[in-house]
Amino acid sequence: YKLTEEAKKNLLAEMKITVVEESISDLLQHESIIPKELFYPAEIENRIADLATFFAPEKYAEIRERMQQRGFRQGFACLFYGGPGTGKTETAMQIAKATRRAVCHVDISAAKTCWYGESQKLVKRIFTDYRQLCEKEKLKPILLFNEADALLSNRQNINSTSGSTSVAQTENAIQNIILEEMEKLDGILIATTNLIDNLDSAFERRFLFKIRFNNPTVEAKQSIWKSKLSWLSENESRTLAEQYNFSGGEIDNIVRKV
Repeated sequence: YKLTEEAKKNLLAEMKITVVEESISDLLQHESIIPKELFYPAEIENRIADLATFFAPEKYAEIRERMQQRGFRQGFACLFYGGPGTGKTETAMQIAKATRRAVCHVDISAAKTCWYGESQKLVKRIFTDYRQLCEKEKLKPILLFNEADALLSNRQNINSTSGSTSVAQTENAIQNIILEEMEKLDGILIATTNLIDNLDSAFERRFLFKIRFNNPTVEAKQSIWKSKLSWLSENESRTLAEQYNFSGGEIDNIVRKV
């Protein structure tokens, strides 16, 4: 006999026993996300707008029902990739804000331990906890894997002579769990990465949407400078945009110093 997670919780509650588990994800409600104006090239802006439309509650329910009727997987797995500071994580947050969805932000470093077999359990629990959240929340939350290449990187060769067989086996086992969970995902997963070349090819087809984030154009950089330092003149913001090839994140840091 095997007890389900729900049965275990009910049984422990009856016995007045509380089990405290280390949290490996933070739940961020959409009300607590600070709205931010982001600037993209037109092509990226249109794709992000489409994604936000798909995740709007009414549209999402309609698409999900249509997929279910046709026997397709109902999960939305999205990959945001590009250089650091290009707005990948912030875009995921703003989509959540716009569609009134909570964000389940996974702490990837906490999902990896030095104990053999423990990492697999922790990764499995990420998806178990997410399913339970989907049942509790009115709208399905967004499961956010930030810097996902730490978990989704190329599979390691198992070489018994290298002395790292157990590490390779653990990494590959973790990836197998994630691949399996993505296949049966009934919700929204967004993964971000700076290192797209390190991503294992087995994950390619699991991502329904892939959006590349490039450094902002001169026009976008000018808008970013002007939005963050309103006292800049048009000429000053244009000069900064043309002479310095900063990402949005780097401009943000400079503004904080100012």
